[in-house]
Amino acid sequence: MAARTAVNEVRTTTATHSTPPGPTTRPPRTARYALLLGGLTAFGPLSIDMYLPALPVMASELRSTDTQLQLTLAVFLVGLGIGQLVAGPLSDAFGRRRPLLVGVVVFAAASAVAALSPSVPALIAARAVQALGAATGMVIARAAVRDLYSGVAMARFFSTLMLVTGVAPVLAPLLGGQLLRWTSWRGIFVALTAFGIVLLVVAALALPETLPRHNRRSARLGPIARTYAALLSDRIFVGHALTVGLAFAAMFAYISGSSFVLQHTYGLTPAEYGLVFGLNGLGLVLVGQINGRLVSRFAPRTLLRTGLAMATVGGLGVVAAAATDASLPLLLVPLFVTISSVGMVGPNATTLALTDHPDSAGSASALLGLVQFLVGGGTSPIVGLLGGSALAMAAVMATATAAALVVSVSLTRAASSHEIGRIDHQDR
Repeated sequence: MAARTAVNEVRTTTATHSTPPGPTTRPPRTARYALLLGGLTAFGPLSIDMYLPALPVMASELRSTDTQLQLTLAVFLVGLGIGQLVAGPLSDAFGRRRPLLVGVVVFAAASAVAALSPSVPALIAARAVQALGAATGMVIARAAVRDLYSGVAMARFFSTLMLVTGVAPVLAPLLGGQLLRWTSWRGIFVALTAFGIVLLVVAALALPETLPRHNRRSARLGPIARTYAALLSDRIFVGHALTVGLAFAAMFAYISGSSFVLQHTYGLTPAEYGLVFGLNGLGLVLVGQINGRLVSRFAPRTLLRTGLAMATVGGLGVVAAAATDASLPLLLVPLFVTISSVGMVGPNATTLALTDHPDSAGSASALLGLVQFLVGGGTSPIVGLLGGSALAMAAVMATATAAALVVSVSLTRAASSHEIGRIDHQDR
């Protein structure tokens, strides 16, 4: 009944509100393209998650505090946001291929420098440049999806992409933990260098150009600034962007604090921590795939609110477990719920944010990424500043999830029917 109501609402509203232009070219086979775009977006998760099991070892070897090492994560998250802000308009102006290939080269080179870093300041600098390169893959992948798909097809593809990109956080800490068995933390960055080189070759040979010349925009600062100003004045876009950012802030708080909480407080080994981290990543993947199946039956907005409710309940559960010094299983269950919910929040909020902006998909994708990673990057050090305890991590996660729900309701409520109507429920 709910599904029928949602579809009827879509049909009614689309009669009075224009549907955004469809794809500019015929989409390629979904599985092949999802693997390619998934590889590009995996730059971020791999660079964030692979070295997490090594943070305690790195703090000892580089003679730094836990908080100083967490800055290598924070600067990377901020760099991802800023890098997307630059890469998005460039991809709108010059197409998707050329900016991407340059970014992959930058990523590989910076990863090699990180492997040779003699100190924490040098590592922080290398991570900042590495993030700029990684950002191109993430922003151009989202923009390419908007080039090729619309409506439910776009929401479903983002869910499929969640399957591919979700494998990265599942495998990354496990791989990082295994690499530490026979090499140092520097070997992890060598592996990232190799991954960048491989992906550069694959992208150069197989990445199609999805943005025709006649759809490209000016690369001058004036038009770029006006495009960003228009996006920032769109309350619906801003609402969904902040929703994604706050949901990811909860996940980044977990990423930043869990290595120390689970290994130092609960005594897990690096390999055990990698297993726990991987299980949470698997939950994110599974929820993303469930979302892909449900999006044909329920409005994306309904699924978004469901995911936000899951995140809020999970966040409160983490606080309760941490505040009462509960056993590890009682902490891990709400953690699993909170992280898994991102698999439903991310695809739907992203689809709703990009739907109205097909002509500036690169810039819209960049601003979406900027909000996501600036909020996440600004949140992750708070866990360390509050003491790095389980309760500190839980408090930040719960605050972020509750704020995401409030922002989504308050900023998009008045235009809810119009927003749903703008989603074209015809598969492309």
